[in-house]
Amino acid sequence: MTFETKEQVLEKVLSQEKPICPYCSTEMRLWEVPPINFSDGLGWGVPYLYLCFNDNCPLYEEGWDNLRENYAQNASYRCICYPGTTQFECMPVFSPIGAKGQIIDDQALVTEKRLKEAVKRGVSMLTDCYVAKDPMPILEMLLDATQPISVRVKAAEMIGDIGELEAIEPIRNLKFSNEILKKAAEEGVNKIHDRYFTRECPFCVEIIKKRAKICKHCGKDVAGQ
Repeated sequence: MTFETKEQVLEKVLSQEKPICPYCSTEMRLWEVPPINFSDGLGWGVPYLYLCFNDNCPLYEEGWDNLRENYAQNASYRCICYPGTTQFECMPVFSPIGAKGQIIDDQALVTEKRLKEAVKRGVSMLTDCYVAKDPMPILEMLLDATQPISVRVKAAEMIGDIGELEAIEPIRNLKFSNEILKKAAEEGVNKIHDRYFTRECPFCVEIIKKRAKICKHCGKDVAGQ
């Protein structure tokens, strides 16, 4: 199962048209969900939503009286929409500025644009190195934490195709916090081993031949291991 990174989800969302609030016909604004559970406690299910922040929206205006009269709560509702759908729901807010702290503003869009440019530039560099059969710059990009995750994942795939045995040790020595990248790096290492008919000793983790019965480094019996 493949999971999208938050950056990949945002990129997809930004490529879609913004929904229109069905209560006031105002264009809804992109909103980053907070790291807290909502409603049934199962979480939001998505990292981004669209919200109507029009204070003249009938749903928002009438919500104050409705919740005060029927539930004795000083709160109201704002219309929310799940990106890429026509699924509109209501979210309670407890003040006029409630939820406004998570609005994705213009600066966030600028950051996303820079990310796209970095990805495009990184993939172009990787492609040039791949065509030239030059694995070292590819390995460096895989290990570079400042590179976008998608670029590093692509580098992991490429290093598996053209990387040499010397690439395995630095990859193994790096801890990957992103699960997708971690999996890609592991698959890249496995592809290198497959190309060279090697594996790692289960005892000393030095590289040995796949068919080896005794590790040449530690002397342990590795037959069947």
